[in-house]
Amino acid sequence: MTALEHPARRADGSGRPPARVPFPVVDEVSRHCLQEEEPETVHIEVHLPGTPDPDRLRAAFNEALRRHPRILMREARGPWYRRRYEWELTADPDVEAVTFPAPERDALKRARERSLAQAPPLSASPPIRLEVVAAEADAASGRGEGTPADGDTPAGPGTVLFLTINHTALDGPACLRVLATAAEIYGGRDNSPAAPPTRTPDSAGAAPQPPADAPSGWAPPARVAKGAPEPSPGNGMLVAELPVPRRPKGSPFTVNDQLMVATALMIAHWNREHGERPRPLRITMPVDDRPRDATMPIGNGTRLVEVPFSAAELGHRDWTPEAIGDLLRRTSDRTRALKALARPQLGHGASLLTAPVLPVTLRAAVTRGLRRAAAPWTSTTLLSNIGRIPYALDFGDAGRAHAVWFSAPARLPRGLTVTTASTAGRLHLALRWSKTLLSHGDGAHLRDLFEHYLHATEHTRADEKGGPR
Repeated sequence: MTALEHPARRADGSGRPPARVPFPVVDEVSRHCLQEEEPETVHIEVHLPGTPDPDRLRAAFNEALRRHPRILMREARGPWYRRRYEWELTADPDVEAVTFPAPERDALKRARERSLAQAPPLSASPPIRLEVVAAEADAASGRGEGTPADGDTPAGPGTVLFLTINHTALDGPACLRVLATAAEIYGGRDNSPAAPPTRTPDSAGAAPQPPADAPSGWAPPARVAKGAPEPSPGNGMLVAELPVPRRPKGSPFTVNDQLMVATALMIAHWNREHGERPRPLRITMPVDDRPRDATMPIGNGTRLVEVPFSAAELGHRDWTPEAIGDLLRRTSDRTRALKALARPQLGHGASLLTAPVLPVTLRAAVTRGLRRAAAPWTSTTLLSNIGRIPYALDFGDAGRAHAVWFSAPARLPRGLTVTTASTAGRLHLALRWSKTLLSHGDGAHLRDLFEHYLHATEHTRADEKGGPR
């Protein structure tokens, strides 16, 4: 659908009210469960080597919003007895989406705090904000605060674009698509997505079947053990830059599988240190099948699958290359089978829960009650691997992005999310946690464990028969 064909465009003029679109299932479930203490925000930060012109950048971003009109929306008002929430599509932004905060000490830290604590309201179009922060004072802010773990990126002037997204309306990949359009408008250079990696013939045939030895999903999974929580509510976050892990020649697993194994081993190690008895883990993994070009549907477009791990297979204390390689191969079988499954975004139960039979206020109460009741069966954590950033994000005179971080909400009962992306050959890791579960020191220790186990996945004796997937 082009911008000219979009309902928001057809609704303009002649005094007609804006067009309305019912909330999809994901949006409605998120809307039912909002909490002021821990806003459902997605944070994206894009690091540029130079400084964009404020007027040109604002104009480019606003034009990008118009070229992707599904992002120009607000929650429509309605009576308590209405059967659906609806998005009201607008022709133009209700508020200025681009701001340029005054320079201040620890500017990046403050911008991250705002991104976690202040969700753009659903009542004003668009539910996204872009802050343009000068990075000079923070370029050497230390490991774990947005600088490389090994210190090989030189400090210097630059700009960081902070996107804060209300996750009830939108997800990170969709907003990155809009930012890529803004970069193309601003810089006048092609920001078309790179071609996705091709599958090898061995992995491009029939849909894989779930492995027979996959752990059961019926047992309540392990929770992340409590560390030294902070007195204030909300989310904390730590970001780091690491090398993209190498894969041995002939590996039957992907980088995503390496990240999955590193996440599982990080949590298993953390829980052992805190005296938790071994329990199965389940890690939620978003799967995004949307195209990355200008036709990409804007909204919440990922579906969620859960990757299981048994307590026994994570119980080793001495992880040899053979043991790591075996776990990677089993994980690869599971992730490939799960990605191939045709499944609603949140499962069949959510579709029934959001059927417009009862008023939304009653469905909201039921949804919140079921969420509390199902908390013990909620997955242990979420690993969202954006993968290689497909766009150049070339802003012309401001330069091309050399680092892009994402983070996903981290409310309890999970209380911890892991988000990764790669740009310019580097892996950008964000750990985000509920402050009622962990502290910044806990986050730093978890980062060290993740780095340790990710490095361990590079040293395996891979089965070379299967070839890379």
